[in-house]
Amino acid sequence: AHINCLDDIIRQAMLEAAMTFSDIDAVAAASGPGLIGGLIVGAVTGKALALGIGKPFQAINHLEAHALTCGLTDGVKPPYLMLLVSGGHTQLLLVEGVGTYRRLATTIDDALGEAFDKTAKLLGLPMPGGPHVERVAATGDAKRYKLPRPMLGRADPHFSFAGLKTAVRHAAKAAEPLSDADVADLCAGFQAAVTDCVADRVGKAMELVQATLPGSNRPFVVAGGVAANVALKTALLSVCAKHGFTFYAPPAALCTDNAAMIAWAGAERLALGQTDALDAPVKPRWPLDPDAPPAVGAGVKA
Repeated sequence: AHINCLDDIIRQAMLEAAMTFSDIDAVAAASGPGLIGGLIVGAVTGKALALGIGKPFQAINHLEAHALTCGLTDGVKPPYLMLLVSGGHTQLLLVEGVGTYRRLATTIDDALGEAFDKTAKLLGLPMPGGPHVERVAATGDAKRYKLPRPMLGRADPHFSFAGLKTAVRHAAKAAEPLSDADVADLCAGFQAAVTDCVADRVGKAMELVQATLPGSNRPFVVAGGVAANVALKTALLSVCAKHGFTFYAPPAALCTDNAAMIAWAGAERLALGQTDALDAPVKPRWPLDPDAPPAVGAGVKA
């Protein structure tokens, strides 16, 4: 499907931008992390285009693209604290500069977006799960089901969502057959538990970096697909106000994986003279902070 569509997408993009290939300074393509098939097709297309028009190629880490999007949307410059929440990743990072990231915390099990998707599937909601859980939760009673808040109050800022997901499954099983009200209440309870956990973990990270980010206008950025969740953003706004941070989030259209963020990351890297050879590999796994220790430890149980 990627192969069939990419030529037409590139052609349409050039028409809408009213540009020719001679106007382009470089060609950037997402080269990891992610599913290897899509990465290969996109990266090879980018390399072929770069070779054909004689311009530099850039292999972009799509997590870095998420991390830098706030520069495109709000003009935010490093250093800043970032929460990256998506279907495959849940991380707290100190963004020190383009290409320089220090991971403060990650999930020890499920990513937050994965937990949303699995909860939606369990309750018979469509995919992707996040938007549908959020929509149904708006009509539910978040206090009906007593769901756990994993990792709440821990000294380290790591995350865990597997236990919460399991608790939702047990509650749903006990309530079968589920009515629409049951589903709405479970969605509301799940979302409330998630926001409580994330707010607590982010607050802990803010305490850890206060000395690194001095002043009263410390930037905090949330990015990734789950950053579109309104309840989560509302909770994070409160955490920022409490700890003296300024909240930033991309518009919903730029929260999920998109080409604009890849292009912006390419522009940021190009400004620093950073390009890649045409034999640059795609990487299914590509951590922003390869030296970060595993989440298991520092008081966290596997």
